[in-house]
Amino acid sequence: MESTDNLKQKKSFSQIWERFGTLAILILLVIFIALFSADKSKFLTTSNIINILYQSSDKIIIGLGEFFAILIAGIDLSVGSILALTGILAGKLMNAGMPVMLAVFLGCIVGGAVMGAINGLLVNFTGVHPFIITLGTNWIFRGLIMIISDARAVSGFPPEFKAIINYRIFGQIPMAIIIALLLALILWFVTTRTKLGRNIYAFGGNREAAWFSGINIKFYTLIVFIISGVCAGIAGMVITAKTGAAEPLAASGYETFAIAAAIIGGTSFFGGKGRVWNVVIGGLVIGLINNGLNMMRVDTFYQQVVMGALIISAVSLDTFVMRQKK
Repeated sequence: MESTDNLKQKKSFSQIWERFGTLAILILLVIFIALFSADKSKFLTTSNIINILYQSSDKIIIGLGEFFAILIAGIDLSVGSILALTGILAGKLMNAGMPVMLAVFLGCIVGGAVMGAINGLLVNFTGVHPFIITLGTNWIFRGLIMIISDARAVSGFPPEFKAIINYRIFGQIPMAIIIALLLALILWFVTTRTKLGRNIYAFGGNREAAWFSGINIKFYTLIVFIISGVCAGIAGMVITAKTGAAEPLAASGYETFAIAAAIIGGTSFFGGKGRVWNVVIGGLVIGLINNGLNMMRVDTFYQQVVMGALIISAVSLDTFVMRQKK
């Protein structure tokens, strides 16, 4: 009887954490920063909350793509270089006179999809773990950036490009936030309401069982990396518009933000477990850390320490929860 009660307690803890753990992290961070912020009156103002959402938008977008790679017990370390390369490509096309929306579509969406497909095809063809493949393509894509841009920033975009992305709905909410939320809504629908989403979860949960049940493992691997590449491309569009230039070294280290958003959002490195909206919260946690520590007047370098500690803690807790279930 006692062992049964303990099992129920373990099960309930894992279920509660999976459902509310990421939200609990966000709430605790808000309380902590509100208490210790140097200027408490400014932290929870409407303008600062919108600023946090704005700062978080690109982390949410790139994290959503990484979520799919981790969902199949893989990883995508090339998202930062894809983000930067798609921004360069779109910028070059706009400067060549191509209409803004067509340049964005070809440079960011199609470009991101092609680079994601390259990752997926290489994983399928070689059978090598995505960690190694995307580590290699990360350097390849970054090298292509330097070749295409001649190691120089691409700027001088048509004014409407920056105006569209930075347009504020009702004069308050930046379009970048709407893009992130719309993308999350689409991917939530894919993961919860389509056969594609169900098969990706099945693949991530048990690769061998998925194969025996007739799921085309190679096809879904390709799809997952295409989604990751497209998300990185969309993030490239957002960041390029935010800064007004496509920098060759843009998004260096952004794979850490992407992984952090997914992992803090409760996505399991073991695969098959995670929720889109939790990744959104994970991206908000990153934006909150950056904003909050700045308001607490903490040096930027300490923000990296906090981010690393959060990733280690989230993965350790995920491992603990998996052991509890077993």
